[in-house]
Amino acid sequence: MTSRTPKPRDRDRGIPEATVARLPVYLRALQALSDRGTPTVSSEELATVAGVNSAKLRKDLSHLGSYGTRGVGYDVEYLIYQISRELGLTQDWSVAIVGAGNLGRALANYGGFGTRGFRIAALLDADAAVVGDEVAGLSVRHIDTLEDVVSMEKVSIGVIATPAAAAQGVCDRFVSAGVTSVLNFAPVVLNVPDGVDVRKVDLSIELQILAFHEQRKADGHEGPDWIGALEA
Repeated sequence: MTSRTPKPRDRDRGIPEATVARLPVYLRALQALSDRGTPTVSSEELATVAGVNSAKLRKDLSHLGSYGTRGVGYDVEYLIYQISRELGLTQDWSVAIVGAGNLGRALANYGGFGTRGFRIAALLDADAAVVGDEVAGLSVRHIDTLEDVVSMEKVSIGVIATPAAAAQGVCDRFVSAGVTSVLNFAPVVLNVPDGVDVRKVDLSIELQILAFHEQRKADGHEGPDWIGALEA
């Protein structure tokens, strides 16, 4: 497999962002079915496993040109291939993580990336005390080598696991080195030029959203209609 910069296939083909966000969920559900030896699955069964309604699932999959077979459903292995291809997972994406703290080390040690088309090529940090440490078979490199790492390892995706104060500077260096896809774990909004895609993972926000729902349940309230509209 070759390593290259991800292309925004969803934009080229007009796939809605909400659909793109659900494709990995469908893929995970399908892989679980495949592991159990399930050859076909109905839209209702797959929707239940994925936690969406079947009409939404059928509409999402229709964007891939996959409509299933009436009375049979979807071929599990073929649908895995279709979604994997659409998400770009049939290629090898090289990833560099900046930040060798607890989070960065946990990400580097996660074994699931390799089976999903992602190769952790480097782990970098600004702290000389951790440079040279062995983490998941990688030697932590100094942040000063970031540009060389991006070039040598053909890095497609940059992961930022630094404190907030350092995140923008790291992002700027990734972008200057030619990286156009960034996953940000730092609690800060990054400013990037057009053509650079940033995904933000903020665990505190997710916990606050869960706390909101817990509060509503404790008060005996159902979620307002506009929450469902936003999730559509």
